[in-house]
Amino acid sequence: MSDTHKVDLITLGDELLLGIRENGHLRYLGEVFGRHGLCLRRNVTCRDTAEDIQDTFEAAWATADILITTGGLGPTSDDNTREVIAQCLGLELVFDPQVEADIQSRFEKLGRTMSENNLKQCYLPKGAERIPNPYGTAPGIYLKHQGKHLFMLPGPRSELQPMVHEQVMPRLCSQGFCNDCLAYLQIRTIGVGESALETRLQPIFDKHPGLQVAYCAHQGMVDVRLSGLCPDEIRNIGDTCREELGPDFACFGDDPLAKIIFDHLRADERTLAVAESCTGGLLANAFTDIPGASKVFNGGVVCYNNEAKMEMLGVPEDILCQHGAVSAETAVAMATGAAERFNSDYALSVTGFAGPCGGTPENPVGTIYIGYHAPCGTWCVRMKYPGERVAVKMRAVNRALDVMRRKLAKYKVEDALANMMAEAVE
Repeated sequence: MSDTHKVDLITLGDELLLGIRENGHLRYLGEVFGRHGLCLRRNVTCRDTAEDIQDTFEAAWATADILITTGGLGPTSDDNTREVIAQCLGLELVFDPQVEADIQSRFEKLGRTMSENNLKQCYLPKGAERIPNPYGTAPGIYLKHQGKHLFMLPGPRSELQPMVHEQVMPRLCSQGFCNDCLAYLQIRTIGVGESALETRLQPIFDKHPGLQVAYCAHQGMVDVRLSGLCPDEIRNIGDTCREELGPDFACFGDDPLAKIIFDHLRADERTLAVAESCTGGLLANAFTDIPGASKVFNGGVVCYNNEAKMEMLGVPEDILCQHGAVSAETAVAMATGAAERFNSDYALSVTGFAGPCGGTPENPVGTIYIGYHAPCGTWCVRMKYPGERVAVKMRAVNRALDVMRRKLAKYKVEDALANMMAEAVE
């Protein structure tokens, strides 16, 4: 990725510094820019006060080529971004009647009356361009000034991300700051640790001087980014890595595991259901996050106690009494019950001790059982991941998805081989 252009990001908001809200804009913008060869130089988060905005903006503006700010463009008294930045640049604020018309139209569509304070959003620094905001009232602002490029964007993610995709990136690409095509190839892997992954892939990378490699580990997965060479050469290297990784290769890009499974089942016109205990609906949510999920996902059950497992999934009481709720037998019964209740071809189940309480000598905290039901059989996988409760739950979801992904891939290969053998016999 190019470091020729100095790109800075200022994220505004007391809620970010108080830990009330995560700084998702840094992750999103860093990823989007990086994909197109434009690397963020730094991110500074500051409070909503005029003094802090001024100090932060002036320090960044002094050396940046491209500066992006997020937040502080709304109608309330703590929204000071446009006013402070205009003052820093010595520019007057000019009323834009088109912004007023856009805001008025949005309120009419919502059946609400526009309050007077919304009009402060209609003022733009002199010489700036309005960036339309179809999902909110505060427009974004683009200003080319003193040979630099300034983008002021609203704070809500649902408003900012469409602006970046539809307005910011096209402007930057058209002015030669970044590439229309992706600047790197990402390989998503699962089931192999970061250090072991590097050991396996480094002999491939050593054959390509100039190749830039970066690793990022998260919740049982490791992403590898390849850049620095021409796209065709990087793609060839990626194909070699895929062959080396075998079933540990998940995909090129950043598709979630649930999306990979969805594509498999959609292609085969098969359906899926889930049954969860300790993950509390996270497994179902992984599928319902996918547009068009109803074509594959029939439904799910969160059955947290034994009575719910028996009533909602038909898990036999004898299994729960003899083996316990956290056991291979219960996980299998949950998966089978989900497949039957939702008339699905496949089913996944999760039961375990996420902690910090619970656990037994045989199944300590962090023990998870994953049940998998398929037309050709039923399996169970046991995992143990001691750690913080939320992390255990997310790791359990990813492991469950990976179990199914590997099973689907395995039987697709076996079916293909069987078809080849049948054709050879004919």
